[in-house]
Amino acid sequence: MIEIERKFLVISLDFIAESSAQHAIAQGYLNSDPERTVRIRIKGEKGYLTVKGSGNKTGTSRMEWEKEISLEEAKSLLKLCEQGVIEKTRYEVKSGKHTIEIDVFHGENEGLIMAEVELEDENEAILKPNWLGKEVTGDKRYYNSYISLYPFNRW
Repeated sequence: MIEIERKFLVISLDFIAESSAQHAIAQGYLNSDPERTVRIRIKGEKGYLTVKGSGNKTGTSRMEWEKEISLEEAKSLLKLCEQGVIEKTRYEVKSGKHTIEIDVFHGENEGLIMAEVELEDENEAILKPNWLGKEVTGDKRYYNSYISLYPFNRW
């Protein structure tokens, strides 16, 4: 139930040619408080309810609980979310023993491209492709719950 991940900005579109999958995602927040976010997500034809706790000092680890829900439930709950439903396309790229998930944001967050790598241990090394840029792990401006309220194109 502990999620360990690092986040990076992406500096080129080279990852697209390396991707093995892509998915359309819509997500919103029933609660965007960083201490306890409650997210509704539609990924392809599946729905998810996710609860996340606050992160540790580095922002690398935090509690996460996720449950698959029906697509119909997710669509209904998405209508109850706070302002700023996020739309993005997620690409998956294998890099060493990890899968890097790259989110290309749309709408009011157009122009923002971020990558996440889930780890088993905070000190685990990762193989960084040349399209990974600055690390933004722990920078709350790059949390999806933040950009749902304060879109990237308004920064």
